[in-house]
Order: sequence, then C-alpha cells, then structure tokens
Amino acid sequence: MAKAKALALLICFLLLLVLASAAEIIDSNNATVGEDLINKDDDIDNHKGSNDGKGKLKPSQCSGECRRRCSKTHHKKPCLFFCNKCCAKCLCVPPGTYGNKDTCPCYNNWKTKEGGPKCP
Repeated sequence: MAKAKALALLICFLLLLVLASAAEIIDSNNATVGEDLINKDDDIDNHKGSNDGKGKLKPSQCSGECRRRCSKTHHKKPCLFFCNKCCAKCLCVPPGTYGNKDTCPCYNNWKTKEGGPKCP
C-alpha cells in the first residue's frame, strides 16, 4: 500500500513538472512572437550602430531583444545575463540568434579580461 502511494505521488510530481515546462515554453513563445510583431518596422534600425558605437534601442527594449537573441541556446541564463548587460551598455543587440555582430560595433568589441567576446 505504501509503495502504491509513493508511486502515485511520484507520477503526480512528474506530471506537474511536464505541465510547468509546457507552460514556460508557451509563455516564452508568445512573448517572442508578440515582440517581433511590435518591432517589425524598427528591426533593421535598432541594430545599426551610430558613430559612437551605440545602437538605437531603448533600455526597456533590451529584455525582449535578448530573449530573441538567446532563444536557441541551451545556455539561456548566462546568455540572457550577458546579453542584457551588453544591451544596457550598447543599446544594441545584433539581429538573429548567432553572429551578425558587425551590425553593432559596441556589442562586438566588448571583450572579457581573457580577450574573448563578452556579448553573446
């Protein structure tokens, strides 16, 4: 009897984990899709750097742009952390989920102490 209760509890716990993961995926997909539609017309201009290397994003736009930039990585937390840090400084996030850093000089040129890229 005790084994049956433990097994039922384990199954309930696993079901809750699956539901929570599905809700998180749905929520993140809806946020990204909505933001892409809102920023559709401004997408190209946001990534161009001006003479001082600063982009044209508003600080409030960094979170959405970084979610887009980090959407395909398996290392979401560090990607989002450093992307938001770079966006706050540069006001620019390159288009796409990888590469294209030449469209944002400040983002591209910020390096770690070891000389590697700071921004994802």
